[in-house]
Amino acid sequence: MERKQYQMGDIVQMKKPHPCGTNEMEIIRMGMDIRIKCVGCKHSVLVPRAKFESKLKKVLRSNPQSAEELSGTSENDLN
Repeated sequence: MERKQYQMGDIVQMKKPHPCGTNEMEIIRMGMDIRIKCVGCKHSVLVPRAKFESKLKKVLRSNPQSAEELSGTSENDLN
């Protein structure tokens, strides 16, 4: 099975909803652990990467700013 691609600033859908009722989370920190923030109530949680990857359902919206950084281009380079 292919690993899901995610990065800082992405809005992801988790398998189980947060207690506030939404299952959309924003990735706000990445490392050995991943910090995600609930889009509904703004509560943040630090989750080990392995657990995050097993609980991740899909990436809903990618952060366009992060995609630019990965590709190595920015608006300043184009001008």
